[in-house]
Amino acid sequence: MHALVVGAGVVGVCTAWWLRERGFDVTVIERRGGVAEETSYGNAGVIAPGYATPWAAPGMPRKVLSYLFDAAAPVVLRPTLSPALWRWLGLWLRECELQRYRRNKSRMQRIAHYSREQLRLLTERLGIDYERHPGYLQLFRGERDLRLAAPARALLEEAGVPHRMLSPDEVARLEPALERRTPLVAALYLPQDESGSCAAFTRSLKECCERNGVRFVFYRQVERLLVAGGRVTGALVGGEPVAADATIVAAASDSVFLLEPIGIRLPLYPVKGYSLSAAMPDPRTGPQRALIDEAYKVAITPFRRRIRVAGTAELGNRDLTLSNAALRTLLKVAADWFPNAATYHSAQYWVGARPMLPDGPPVLGATPLPGLFLNVGHGSTGWAMACGSGRVVADIVGGQLPEIDLEGLTIERYRRRS
Repeated sequence: MHALVVGAGVVGVCTAWWLRERGFDVTVIERRGGVAEETSYGNAGVIAPGYATPWAAPGMPRKVLSYLFDAAAPVVLRPTLSPALWRWLGLWLRECELQRYRRNKSRMQRIAHYSREQLRLLTERLGIDYERHPGYLQLFRGERDLRLAAPARALLEEAGVPHRMLSPDEVARLEPALERRTPLVAALYLPQDESGSCAAFTRSLKECCERNGVRFVFYRQVERLLVAGGRVTGALVGGEPVAADATIVAAASDSVFLLEPIGIRLPLYPVKGYSLSAAMPDPRTGPQRALIDEAYKVAITPFRRRIRVAGTAELGNRDLTLSNAALRTLLKVAADWFPNAATYHSAQYWVGARPMLPDGPPVLGATPLPGLFLNVGHGSTGWAMACGSGRVVADIVGGQLPEIDLEGLTIERYRRRS
């Protein structure tokens, strides 16, 4: 049985690994020259199931409106005439209601916690080093951000997720290099969450896949999916048909262009994000664990000898060019918390498109077309969900029952709306 995986980001490579484990002959098609060269390359590096949260949350519409004239806004809306954007925004607004938020967050955390288990199994079995740092801190500059986070904290309590509210003095003991003059009223500490290099993990797993018999084909564009007799039979790649018993689309935001021509419509929209990576000569001057500034929605993540600062969400502009305003925000937040940690003046900058669904959870598994499966829509939590999502989809393709409940994680939630 031949399985064709479209996309070689962390989600696609994890899917390929688990498919090979299920006994499939696996080919991965990627238009770039290697794995993890787009969304998986410069992300925040955070694996935080406890923080996995939909953007569609109570209070968010008002908060987004308040950012419209803020040069350092964590969310930037650039209105266009694109129907896809306005459809996405309409669905997103509906999901900001409290009960919908609670449901969506629960779904996201279900797959994220399962994924963390699978990540640990894989790394222990395969000996993969991804520059792991345990623990995650959510920093609150003011009371307003603390209040807006109350529903998320309540869900952590209900789910029994270990967490602790910290005073500024307690934060300083955990993070001795943190700048004390920056306003801080409290922090939420998630000791079981972690961070690490998504790109390093993906490259190592790709090597393991190849040793296990997976074939990677780079610099090849999937032009369209092939349909015959009511089922997907493979894909047209570089003008040549590639036959497959199962085709798995894991092409992030580009998945839309493959799915819509064959009648599968998902409100998947690319939301731009930015990051900088800078050398950190002395790790003692930087963070000891990943943290996020809740006011600016900017994450700061330590790797071995470098620091990653990532954030900003930009809707309405598909052009992947760097924004000076977004980069200034990243530099501001980095300087606010760790002014002496890194050589920020010589930082490397990155921009990428997060494949976002308006309600938050990804879409995993089978579609109405036999032979076609999806692993899409992970948004800003693809690294946190990749290992579990890959295993779930491989189980479904192989006819096995996944180990977790897939309620709300399949295409059925969107088919019911249409």
